[in-house]
Amino acid sequence: MTRKEFNATAPFTDSIRKMDDPTIKSICAPSSGVHIVLPGYYSPEQMGLLDPSTSDGRVIFFLPWQRHTIAGTTDLPCEVTHNPAPSEDEIQFILSEIKHYLNQDVEVRRGDVLSAWSGIRPLVSDPNKDETQALARNHIVHISASNLITIAGGKWTTYRAMAEHTIDAAVKACDLQPERPESVTTLLKIEGGQGWSPTMYIRLVQDFGLECEVAQRVAKSYGDRAFAVAKMASLTGKRWPVIGNRIHPDFPYIDAEIRYGVREYACNAVDMIARRLRLSFLNVQAAQEALPVVCDIMAEELKWSKDEKQKQINKAREFLALEMGQAVKRIAKDQVHVNLSSEEVKKYVKRFEIIDKDKKGYVSINDIRRALKSYGDGDVSGEQLHEILKEIDTNMNGQVELDEYLQMMSAIKTGEVSYSRFARMAELEEQKEEAAQFKRKITVDRSGGGL
Repeated sequence: MTRKEFNATAPFTDSIRKMDDPTIKSICAPSSGVHIVLPGYYSPEQMGLLDPSTSDGRVIFFLPWQRHTIAGTTDLPCEVTHNPAPSEDEIQFILSEIKHYLNQDVEVRRGDVLSAWSGIRPLVSDPNKDETQALARNHIVHISASNLITIAGGKWTTYRAMAEHTIDAAVKACDLQPERPESVTTLLKIEGGQGWSPTMYIRLVQDFGLECEVAQRVAKSYGDRAFAVAKMASLTGKRWPVIGNRIHPDFPYIDAEIRYGVREYACNAVDMIARRLRLSFLNVQAAQEALPVVCDIMAEELKWSKDEKQKQINKAREFLALEMGQAVKRIAKDQVHVNLSSEEVKKYVKRFEIIDKDKKGYVSINDIRRALKSYGDGDVSGEQLHEILKEIDTNMNGQVELDEYLQMMSAIKTGEVSYSRFARMAELEEQKEEAAQFKRKITVDRSGGGL
């Protein structure tokens, strides 16, 4: 029987090829490609930018994605690893480059980076051509003497063409007898595509009682399988929406998607928050905040013990910190010289303590929400709250410490930072506190003093 084996392992291509023949030359040159996600207001909903030939040969793009903005990318030689991670230098490169394509009055801030990750791009040289052939971003198909069929290179967006070319090569090399004379991949819809329509989400709203934003996202993500997802949604206990409890208040992901993901063989929390929901790619802080709810549902579905659930939470936190950019410091503490006078430090410590009403030693996102609401901002959206937090939370732990606040004020003083909404909020909170104290003072006539 003719041997028919496929090697489709991206950056691990050569390690598999050398199992087949240890003497062959490598054809894959792994390259690190970092992407960052920014708030949606950086790009119009139906408009993006792509420059395929910048001055140094890299590709720069700036595109709307999932109501956010995705930007990239870097292109640096790297080692093959199962856990690629972005670096601060790569993030700064992207931020620096995209500034050239925006209006000068638009300030691209490091604090606006909601998530960052690195992928390994498998650039290839064709073993069928001479050694002077440059590395290519397109794909190649190679068949070894033992009929190991390797498909290498390419992109996510060309997966159908890659599959077709691979099968065509297998048919020819192994003298296969296909049922059809030509590939039918262009006619096949992916799972969930058969009954999908642009207005299908309306039925999810009308028939199941999902809120509109959730229904739209579920329909786009699951196609006609969205109805199976909706049937797993729990009751909210509210007049509206009837079903579908969000796992995070700022994002349209619901509990039913966790249960459905488990039915589709999701076995760990990292898989759920990254590949099933994509929440970690959109906002790493929100993914961390949603993690306990995600793990509670998965523990119920998969019968995890208390220890196993904690193990899953710890692994997911490590993934968010290392692979999704949460631990990459935006401003190293030793890069900012705190040049405040003792009087200024005293003033800012007082403001910080006013915001930290519970005397926790740090300012939480709830403290920020309360402060903004107190001086007329009303209900501030979760996205806005995270933006305020991220501009000052340099160690990315979801809270503001005193030293971070002092660094921010120092940067404002030296002109490194032009404006901080957190700093303005702290100033207004101090003014409000002073006004309240003035009202509480006992007047002379009430105290019995005077004539």
